Amino acid sequence: MSVAHSIRNALVPIHPEGYKFIAAFLAGAILLGLLWSPLFWIGLLLTAWCAWFFRDPPRVTPVHEDFVIAPADGRISHIGKVVPPAELNLGDQPLQRVSVFMNVFNCHINRAPVAGRIRSIVYRKGAFLNAELDKASLENERNSLVIETRHGDVAVVQIAGLVARRILCFAKTGEQLQTGERFGLIRFGSRLDVYLPAGATPTVALGQTSIGGETVLARFDEDTVMPLVRIQ
Repeated sequence: MSVAHSIRNALVPIHPEGYKFIAAFLAGAILLGLLWSPLFWIGLLLTAWCAWFFRDPPRVTPVHEDFVIAPADGRISHIGKVVPPAELNLGDQPLQRVSVFMNVFNCHINRAPVAGRIRSIVYRKGAFLNAELDKASLENERNSLVIETRHGDVAVVQIAGLVARRILCFAKTGEQLQTGERFGLIRFGSRLDVYLPAGATPTVALGQTSIGGETVLARFDEDTVMPLVRIQ
């Protein structure tokens, strides 16, 4: 195995969305270094953090049609039944919700928790409260995807946080997503909520660390299959 090949395997891929930010941080480090040399090293450290923030490591997603997979790296901050936001059109009855809070050191690539067709994508402007607060689900800026599955509709909501100021969604309504497929990114700290239909049981605990695209967030009962769900 060549040295070049070993280096490529050791380096974590960077998402293209991060290139301009890494370049800006590096330029800032150079300018600061011209003013006072120790500032260059501080700027270089911040540049390294920026590159780490936009990392996009490969993940091995469990292949099972009854699994709901974590949509992001982070900490499980909420588990419980709540009424979903009205824009999801999932009714006014409480649904099981599992939330993943991402701090500024987590990988911020967002991945599909289930396979299925995107029924709707809805963006809502809002506040930038601390994403750990329960009320952030309804008050913060957010982008929601409702995915049709054989078990019913599953919603995943990208929520901006106290530091996050930009939600990116690469997917489009009508597209077919595969479990673990990348669909978005939130810049600089945020949260994702996953709303589950009846028959799904969470398999994580509060405070647990999740790995996006790998950790099994919940599991459906075998008798919850809905044969009339249209998936294209």
